Amino acid sequence: MLEKDRISYFYDGDVGNVYFGPNHPMKPHRLCMTHHLVLSYGLHKKMEIYRPHKAYPTELAQFHSADYVEFLHRITPDTQHLYASELTRYNLGEDCPVFDDLFEFCQIYAGGTLDAARRLNHKTCDIAINWAGGLHHAKKCEASGFCYINDLVLGILELLKYHSRVLYIDIDVHHGDGVEEAFYFTDRVMTVSFHKYGDMFFPGTGDIKDIGDREGKYYAINIPLKDGIDDTSFTRLFKTIIAKVVETYLPGAIVLQCGADSLARDRLGCFNLSIEGHAECVKFVKKFKIPLLVTGGGGYTKENVARCWAVETGVLLDTDLPNEIPDNEYIKYFGPDYTLKVPNLNMGYING
Repeated sequence: MLEKDRISYFYDGDVGNVYFGPNHPMKPHRLCMTHHLVLSYGLHKKMEIYRPHKAYPTELAQFHSADYVEFLHRITPDTQHLYASELTRYNLGEDCPVFDDLFEFCQIYAGGTLDAARRLNHKTCDIAINWAGGLHHAKKCEASGFCYINDLVLGILELLKYHSRVLYIDIDVHHGDGVEEAFYFTDRVMTVSFHKYGDMFFPGTGDIKDIGDREGKYYAINIPLKDGIDDTSFTRLFKTIIAKVVETYLPGAIVLQCGADSLARDRLGCFNLSIEGHAECVKFVKKFKIPLLVTGGGGYTKENVARCWAVETGVLLDTDLPNEIPDNEYIKYFGPDYTLKVPNLNMGYING
């Protein structure tokens, strides 16, 4: 009998209570919805659940500039009018608004990814999950694309204390630019991003020709894709590339960013993946039996984000979930069918 993977799962209910503002596509409430699906399917009984510590400013400053961290700590919606030049400098505003409890929100999601990395380092689990993490656009000195603190970079830096090589894989519809940029000049982190590229799609980076530089040359891999890519094409590409990368790079740990905006019918995305296709990538990476840190990321049709990450929690636990969603606090969001699989989620799109 094969040993079952030991799973640690990080969640703090406060993370889902922040509000980016009316008309903003980022809805942290999707994290509460995900967690309640996980609970309603009884998945919490098969893993260790932790409330993460709130990352300290000094921990955030392992990657981010101290002045930027300090500003995030200080700014509030009531005082932001006093700091016009700093707001511009740190790219806070429309995409990355200042809202109540912003800094605590960052501390929680970054704390989850740091705690996940530390448990993997100490070998107290094989797989660590933080669906609140995966905010891959944040830069050293500025916010970007709804991301303020780059928890992924912080988690990878933590893993590098125990592992000589870390592989980062990103299946969000947007390019994982912040993570790529942080490790562009080193061979100790290989970044592999599958994303929509072209047509001025955010963030505009991630050309196939961007491969890293100096010691990091050939250690950044970009797979730029067109609108409408489907399960068959995406998973074939994913498996072929990732199998070769793992075989040649031999990472000591893997970080997998599972942005769910690559699903069909996402409010901001333009791919044509079903939840099953997206989850197939997670299943494939798990098979390597390499210490694995799994995060969330983008995802703007929140009931489908919750479905996706619940299914992927099941995949990581080797547990198939019944299609009928059990009663839970957020059941009304999953109507009219109240099912996990979305009928014809990815029909009627034209493959690019």
